[in-house]
Amino acid sequence: MGNSLKADTANDENIRKAYFASGCFWGTEYRFMKAAGVKATTVGFMGGTVDNPSYAQVKTGKTGHLECVEVTYDSTATCYERLLKLFFETHDFTQSDGQGPDIGSQYLSCLFYTDDEERALAASCINTLEAKGYHVATQLRPAVSFWKAEDYHQQYYEHKGTQPYCHVYRKIFEDEVNR
Repeated sequence: MGNSLKADTANDENIRKAYFASGCFWGTEYRFMKAAGVKATTVGFMGGTVDNPSYAQVKTGKTGHLECVEVTYDSTATCYERLLKLFFETHDFTQSDGQGPDIGSQYLSCLFYTDDEERALAASCINTLEAKGYHVATQLRPAVSFWKAEDYHQQYYEHKGTQPYCHVYRKIFEDEVNR
């Protein structure tokens, strides 16, 4: 069985989870690990047809899963909208066949929403980008079971001591989000 999609609110009602797929999960995780208000990140897979898939299975592109990052954050220190903007500012959301040199369905840009509020915020963010003239290839899908990847994938760039080559930050949004 996959991990719970909602953070355990029994201990702290301000802790939330969000799910982002933007190509190679190592680079996505690297960017979110460093964001204010983020408490934890976990790389894994979402959206496919195989329970508890391995990296070897997912990288074939035949399971339907996307490489995904589960971001656990404190909603008193940041908000979902700020995380959305970081998501869009750290990958090529216009690419429809993968990310950079990573081509295939497992590397697509996708926001997995856990409720109607997240879906509406994501759609609004996409509308803002389209109004700026971007063609947005990012998919919106309801979150389903999240499957944690093998331990050697977790905090990959932190252990390697380098920075990702495929998730470069570029400022797109001029306005600041409160919180």
